[in-house]
Amino acid sequence: MKKLSIILSIVMATAISGCTEADFSENYANPSKVSTATVEKQFAGMLVANKDYVLPAYWNYFVVLRTTLTRYTQAVGWVNTANQYVPGEAGIGGRWGNYYDFLAQYRELEKIYNNLSPEEQADLRVYMLTATIYLYDHTQRVVDLHGDIPFSEAGRLSQNGGDYLASLPSYDSAESIYTTMLDDLKAFSDELNSINVSAGIMVGFQTQDLVNGGDLSAWKKYCNSLRLRMLTRVSGVSEFQSRAQSEIATILANPGQYPVVEENSENIQIDVVSLDTPINSKGFRSGLEDWDGNLAGKAMIDHMLDNTDPRLRAMYEPGENAGSDYSGLDPLLNENDQTTLVATGTLSRYNRSTLSRNEYFPGLLFTAAEVSLLKAEYYLNTSNDAMAQASYEDAIEKSTEFYYSLRDLSADGTAIDLVPTNDTEIQAYIGSTDVNWDNATTDDEKLSLIATQKWIHFSVLQLPDSWAEQRRLNLPEFSFQVDNANEQTLPPNRWIYPNSERVYNTDNYGTVSGEDNLTTKLFWDVN
Repeated sequence: MKKLSIILSIVMATAISGCTEADFSENYANPSKVSTATVEKQFAGMLVANKDYVLPAYWNYFVVLRTTLTRYTQAVGWVNTANQYVPGEAGIGGRWGNYYDFLAQYRELEKIYNNLSPEEQADLRVYMLTATIYLYDHTQRVVDLHGDIPFSEAGRLSQNGGDYLASLPSYDSAESIYTTMLDDLKAFSDELNSINVSAGIMVGFQTQDLVNGGDLSAWKKYCNSLRLRMLTRVSGVSEFQSRAQSEIATILANPGQYPVVEENSENIQIDVVSLDTPINSKGFRSGLEDWDGNLAGKAMIDHMLDNTDPRLRAMYEPGENAGSDYSGLDPLLNENDQTTLVATGTLSRYNRSTLSRNEYFPGLLFTAAEVSLLKAEYYLNTSNDAMAQASYEDAIEKSTEFYYSLRDLSADGTAIDLVPTNDTEIQAYIGSTDVNWDNATTDDEKLSLIATQKWIHFSVLQLPDSWAEQRRLNLPEFSFQVDNANEQTLPPNRWIYPNSERVYNTDNYGTVSGEDNLTTKLFWDVN
C-alpha cells in the first residue's frame, strides 16, 4: 500500500446527505463501485479523506503524536525512555500516507474540473477555490514537518493514465511550495470577494461542505487567517520579510476586504453533529489516554498554578489520588522516579470530559485566539505596542472562552462539573506576574509572552502548529532530559522521510537524501 502513497489510485466519494451511518455509507460509496464522479462528489470525498487528521482520531493521537509532537512541545508529561526523540516509522509513514491519499483526491477533483466546459467551470469555481484553501492548510503542516516534499507532480497517477513510472514525483523545495501557496491564497482572497455562485450551485455546495457548511464568509476568513499564519511563519526569512510585512499590514488594515477569524463563533472547524456517522471524535479517548498518554506536563501546570489561570480546571483535572491538587510530570526526572510517580495516581491529566471523552469534540482548523496572537506578534514587530498588548490580552480572553465552550459540547460526566469562569478571574490572570504585558520591558520578553500563550492555547490540540512555532521562535524555553542512548539527544528539528520514499521513489528521494536527517532545520527556522 505504501508503494502508492503518493501516486495512488483515486477514491471517489459523495457527500453526506443524512445523519445515520447507513446514510453515510450510501452517500460515501465504496470507490470500487462508483461509476460516475462529479466535482461536487469528489470535493466531499476529498474533505473526508483526511478527517482523521482534523478530528481527534485514535491513530493520529496514539501512533503519530504520542511519542513525537506531544513530547517535543511538552504538551504532555511522559516517562523518559531511550531513543525517545526519534520519530517512529509507523507514525511518520501513517501521516505521510494519509496526506498523499488526500492530495490524490484533490488531483482527481482537478482532473474532473479541468475536463468541464468553461461555462461549467465558472459555475463550479467555488468548489476549486475552497478545496485548494483546505489543501494548502494541510500542505503547510506537512511541509513544516519535513521541509521539501513531493507536491507539484504528486498524486497524478490518474491524470497520467495510470503510468506508474511517469507518476513518480520529484521533490519541491519548501520555499517554493510556500511561495505558490501564498501567491494563490492572495488571489483567492480577492476572488472570493467577487465570486458569483448561483442559487442552485449554492444549495449543493452547502450540502457537500462539511467544513463551513457553504458559508462563503467563513471561507474568506479561513483563507485570510491561513495567510496570516503562513506569512508569520516565514516572516524571519530574508527573502520573505518584505512580503510578509506588507501583506499582513494589508490584511489587518482592510477587514472588510480581507476578513479573518475574530470570534470563537467564527472558528473554522469540522463539527460533530451526530455520533451515528464516521464524523465523530470517538477515537480521542483511547488515542490520548492509552499507555499513560494523558499525563500533564510540569511546565504548563506550574505556569497555570503560579498565575491562577482560569483555563486550568477546564483543561485539566487532578489525579485520582491527588484530592484537589494539580501537578505535572517533570521531564528531568529519571525514568524510575517518573514511573514510581505515575503509579501514585497523583499526577494531573487533561480533563477527560472536556477533551478525550468528549465525543462531540470538533476538528479544529483555525481559532480566534490564534488569529489574535498572530496579530500581537505583527504589532510587536512594527512597534505598535498598544495594539500588540490589546491583541495579546484578547487572545487570552478568547482562549479561555474557547476551552469552556468545548466543555459545553460534551455529554461526558467523568470529570466533576466545571465551575464557570468570569471576567474578574480572567483579568486577574492577565494581570498576574508572568502574564502581565507591562511587566515585560523588552520586545524579546513580550514575544516570549505571546509564544507562551500560543503554547498554552494549542496545548495537545494543535500540535503541528505548536511545534512549528516553538522551532521558529525557540520559545517557550524548555528543559529536556538528554538522551545519551542515541545520537539524537534532544528533540529534532524536523521529521525524516518515510522508508517508502527510499524504496519506491528512489531517484527523486536521492535529490534530498543528503538533508534527510533529524538535525536539518527548515528554511523558516532561522533563530
